[in-house]
Amino acid sequence: MSSVHGHQVLEMMIASEQPYTTASLIEAIIQRFGADARFHTCSKQDLTAAELVEFLASKGKFIPANDGFTTHADKICNH
Repeated sequence: MSSVHGHQVLEMMIASEQPYTTASLIEAIIQRFGADARFHTCSKQDLTAAELVEFLASKGKFIPANDGFTTHADKICNH
């Protein structure tokens, strides 16, 4: 099974131009990438959608918004 980079999730969020809650982001990730998808980042491997969202939040990748949070291109590392 292939793994999806967390950057793709951040890019999905930017493209949607809408705020998310933790639950709505997990649901959007599952809808976009599938329930069995696994994710990785520059430092983590084999994450579920929920684990990825928790990790991205812990790394400050989300920006508070009216009804949840969003992200911005400058939150995506370039290495």
